[in-house]
Amino acid sequence: MPLPTASTDPFGTPGGRDIPRVLSIAGSDPSGGAGIQADLKSIAAHGGYGMAAITALTAQNTRGVVAVHVPPAAFLAQQLDAVSDDITIDAVKIGMLGDEAVIRTVRQWLEKVRPAVVVLDPVMVATSGDRLLKESAEAALRDLLPLAHLITPNLPELAMLVGEEPAGDWEAALEQGRRLADATGATVLVKGGHLSGEGCPDALVNTAGLLARDVVEVPGARVNTGNSHGTGCSLSSAMATVQARLGDWEASLRTVKPWLAGALEESGQLEVGQGSGPVHHFHHVRPHLREGGFAARLWAEARQDLADIYALDFILGLVSGELAEKDFAYYLAQDAQYLNGYSRVLARASALAPSEAEQLFWAGSARQCLEVESELHRSWLSTRPGQTGLGPVTKSYVDHLTAVSASGSYAVLAAAVLPCFWLYAEVGRTLHAQFLAAGEPDGHAYAAWIRTYADEGFAEATRQAIAIVDEAGRKASDHEQAAMVTAFKQSCRLEMEFFDAPRIHS
Repeated sequence: MPLPTASTDPFGTPGGRDIPRVLSIAGSDPSGGAGIQADLKSIAAHGGYGMAAITALTAQNTRGVVAVHVPPAAFLAQQLDAVSDDITIDAVKIGMLGDEAVIRTVRQWLEKVRPAVVVLDPVMVATSGDRLLKESAEAALRDLLPLAHLITPNLPELAMLVGEEPAGDWEAALEQGRRLADATGATVLVKGGHLSGEGCPDALVNTAGLLARDVVEVPGARVNTGNSHGTGCSLSSAMATVQARLGDWEASLRTVKPWLAGALEESGQLEVGQGSGPVHHFHHVRPHLREGGFAARLWAEARQDLADIYALDFILGLVSGELAEKDFAYYLAQDAQYLNGYSRVLARASALAPSEAEQLFWAGSARQCLEVESELHRSWLSTRPGQTGLGPVTKSYVDHLTAVSASGSYAVLAAAVLPCFWLYAEVGRTLHAQFLAAGEPDGHAYAAWIRTYADEGFAEATRQAIAIVDEAGRKASDHEQAAMVTAFKQSCRLEMEFFDAPRIHS
């Protein structure tokens, strides 16, 4: 999901920063899914520069919290002062605080520094159910809340802060949010994740007139996943980062909510832990494909069609030499027609190519079609009768390539023409190996064709075509990559059907 910047987003404010400097004041999670580790990932995922002052050390993993160690509050004060004495802080996210001394230290620092954006996630109980805030510190935490601009409790925490039982429905949750907003003067983000049902709404609640209306609801669908470790940490730190850039809580929530939904949806890719796993903070960032990576993806798509080609009666008869001559004549006549259209498509690829080397490659391939391969067809067909009309499969294949060439995308066009190199080269190499294993039997009617497609020059051209398409695919956007795969798969299927066309014709 693209994340907007202050310079391009319509909700941006003149004072927003493209790279907000965001400080997380929170506990540490050695398993990396929650706490400052989640915060730093979330801040980076939204284009911020993350910093961290550690309030507590935990021994925990995806299955629960084993132990908590709270360092002296004086050392936390040193961390906070060291950062703010040197760096301008655009936003602060506050998470796990641990005990009363830590809360008092954070309050004193906030009153001194007065950051422009303060998001407080009142971490009291972990997703696993483990208590992360001593009961003796709850009163101190309530006194800290008015210094926050946004408070992001989950429903059990919201209930604890207003001294009630957890809300059983959305309206009750919103009412508790209003009471907390009244008591603190802050905006409260009421989250529907702990409720049942298919929907998973969130709402910004403020009763002091700081929003366009008292309650701003943002609907959403529930993501069915067991991986929710650190969700609250990730949401709050993302809100702090985006708010520092946009300056609008509603716009920030509408930016962050779909990102978090995607992080939950893609969380299974991480395969971390045996309990409630972490969310995928960087799901929106495409991994860099190594050289050959996109070509490998295409080859995986071609395997079934290649297997189907090898099972065709036409191929089996071709390698044995027992293929009926009329079927081969039909195949060559159709291939001659195809090559005429194919050469034009290759010329179009040459015209679209981004480099001189690629222009020359496609132009040379078009010439090869017309001069060398077509000559083989003409010499064979000149002494044998064959159908000259355009067959239905040939027409479908040429129409497909012509349509792709008209789309204007060089990468998609290169992917569409690749099977005529790659599958032919692979089939030719395999058939030639079988031909040699049989001792190049005398009188084999189709020996010349088999030798032509096992030619090293054609194999080298195929390697070049694969490299060109692989590079184009690695540079392409997700949308263009998908279009390349689609065009390639369609050509692979048409290659198989082209080999099978003589059987259907007869």
